[in-house]
Amino acid sequence: MVIRQIEKRDNEKVALLIRAVLSEFDVPKVGTAYADPQLDYMFEAYGVPRAVYFVIEENEIIIGGAGIMQLANESDTICELQKMYFLPEARGRGLGNQMMELCLTAAAGFGFEKCYLETMPYMKAAQKLYVLSGFEYLDSPMGCTGHTSCPVWMIKSLEP
Repeated sequence: MVIRQIEKRDNEKVALLIRAVLSEFDVPKVGTAYADPQLDYMFEAYGVPRAVYFVIEENEIIIGGAGIMQLANESDTICELQKMYFLPEARGRGLGNQMMELCLTAAAGFGFEKCYLETMPYMKAAQKLYVLSGFEYLDSPMGCTGHTSCPVWMIKSLEP
């Protein structure tokens, strides 16, 4: 198993993985990451300053991914944990913790002071991980993610 930054050759595999996981959880296709225009070209989307997307590859199959990027229409000190999804075979192996730590370390290294995320209410395992990682619930959304169907918002202060 290898955790590495996304490469151009990963674009189609990552898009398929994210859409498969969202479909598995019956997440709406509108107002969620499913419909994000950059989903089909993640390598290019994260090829900007202060952004990174990591994938987990096992036996030449991408089994998970997560990224950090500036939160749109928000202070430049706030980033967003984005598109953190894992295939069933990746779950329950501690990979979520590893990816979370990697992303939060990258975010702090980029100079972000806070990390925001959005999720679905029934994604309880993800929320448990977020809380254990220090995220707290918010009463309203921040920035402009376009994810109008995601009603759970969380934030965490980052240590430099």
